[in-house]
Amino acid sequence: MNYDTITIDTEGSIATVTLNRPDVRNAFNEQAIAELTAAFSALGTIDTIRAIVLAANGPAFCAGADLNWMKKMAGYSDDENRADAMQLANMLRTIYTCPKPVVAKVQGDCYAGGMGLVAACDIAVAAEEAHFCLSEVKLGLIPATISPYVVKAMGENAARRYFLTAERFTAREALRTGFVHEVATASSLAGQVDAIAAALAANSPHAVREAKLLVRDIAGQAVTDTLVADTAHRIATIRASSEGREGVASFLEKRKPSWLS
Repeated sequence: MNYDTITIDTEGSIATVTLNRPDVRNAFNEQAIAELTAAFSALGTIDTIRAIVLAANGPAFCAGADLNWMKKMAGYSDDENRADAMQLANMLRTIYTCPKPVVAKVQGDCYAGGMGLVAACDIAVAAEEAHFCLSEVKLGLIPATISPYVVKAMGENAARRYFLTAERFTAREALRTGFVHEVATASSLAGQVDAIAAALAANSPHAVREAKLLVRDIAGQAVTDTLVADTAHRIATIRASSEGREGVASFLEKRKPSWLS
């Protein structure tokens, strides 16, 4: 597939998807949403890809929805609005459920729907200069489609404040709330993201995929007999898997596992 709003580059086992509309601060429209959905759907099926980095060109990471797209939506019928919103919701879910681990590289300001993109990733690293804002209520809107991911990332209390106030906040505040995992200087951002991606790529692909699914399935659940049995089943199954057996054997034999050879 040819892409107009994003680029995809692969180096070894790491793919980088880059938002490429710097002239509009990487705001997304229906084409960008469709291309991101297609890109992450495709990359998730490629065995040689071990990790995906979501990056952006230009001074801003993502300003949210494109203003021209928003003007167009103003004339939509209720059914058209619902269908359009579902395209965005499905794009976010595609990133969130991608079998490959996804690292957000936030080099600049990240507003509104852009925060949804970051929250849908597994790991986020932001430059010190980046600012964040859930600006929807300033426009008479709400951050509805991004809310499942943003609330998971920053927690209910922080989400309540920033959903309601639309205050702009710093990368350090994003780190404090847990929305991002690390803050880096502009000069060290690339190196920190590369190191995380390399760490992901060095691990068992099957185990990483199952560990990502484990967090998604287990988070927030009560510790019941059913949950205990489920976790026991998961570890027993992965112990018996080919990569599980290979990983243990390589450790005992003091050699590299097959997925690194």
